Amino acid sequence: MTSGSGPRPDKNHREKNFPIASWIIHPRHRALILAFYRFVRTADDIADHATLAADEKLRYLDLLEAELLGKGETRAEAVRLRTALAGRGMPPCHPLDLLTAFRMDVTKQRYENWDEVIHYCRYSAMPVGRFVLDVHGESTSTWPASDVLCAGLQVNNHLQDCGMDFRNLNRVYIPRDALVASGASVEELGGAKSSLRMLQCLHALAVKTEALLNEGAALVPQVKDFRLGLEVSAILSFADKIVSMLKVRDPLSERVHLSPLELLVHGAGAMANEAARRALGRGTRSKTMVGA
Repeated sequence: MTSGSGPRPDKNHREKNFPIASWIIHPRHRALILAFYRFVRTADDIADHATLAADEKLRYLDLLEAELLGKGETRAEAVRLRTALAGRGMPPCHPLDLLTAFRMDVTKQRYENWDEVIHYCRYSAMPVGRFVLDVHGESTSTWPASDVLCAGLQVNNHLQDCGMDFRNLNRVYIPRDALVASGASVEELGGAKSSLRMLQCLHALAVKTEALLNEGAALVPQVKDFRLGLEVSAILSFADKIVSMLKVRDPLSERVHLSPLELLVHGAGAMANEAARRALGRGTRSKTMVGA
């Protein structure tokens, strides 16, 4: 692949629930985070490409990995990230974990239970949080809370896009045992509206996801970097609002994404509250923790 060849995106980029070199992040970190994001987007576009055969997708992902590890100079996204990581003395472990998830997207289209979904999140979401924390020099002691929060963000995304993922990619992250327990079928995800059985299944999964987000809220006071603390607080606020919609709405027929105005309002409010909390030295907001 050259920087101008290989698979190109043929779909709209889905919203991703993690920080992407936003204005909140300190300028000294933005170039590295943006290089990471562009690498991840390239791998995502490969895994989700509508016309590439599975073996071709895997070949392109292998090439990305090889170039990230220094075995090639043709794919600009891999070379930029490799160079940016080397400039910080950081290993490529987190993007390599993400490539594992993208290979799973190519080869695994169904998940049997909640544990399998969380295992997928170990590679698809948790490395993102760990990477951003490492970029900011945060302690690895923040990883457990970050892992839980990132898993919650990922499952939120799965529930939001469950219909689109099934129709466009024949990919289902809704656990098979959850569908069976509610009496719903995979094929119902292709409908314009959820049946009562499917709604019961999706709402129950949203409750489990809310428990992850509640537990992941512990990350906010653990983050030492002021700007990153504001960013995490805003992301958590977005996720809380989204999961509150997923608990009562039908993602097949109703809006379960935040509008630009809602993003602005919830983000600004969360950051203002977090800035005040840090200024006054108060503890983090209280959230009821429910077992996942």
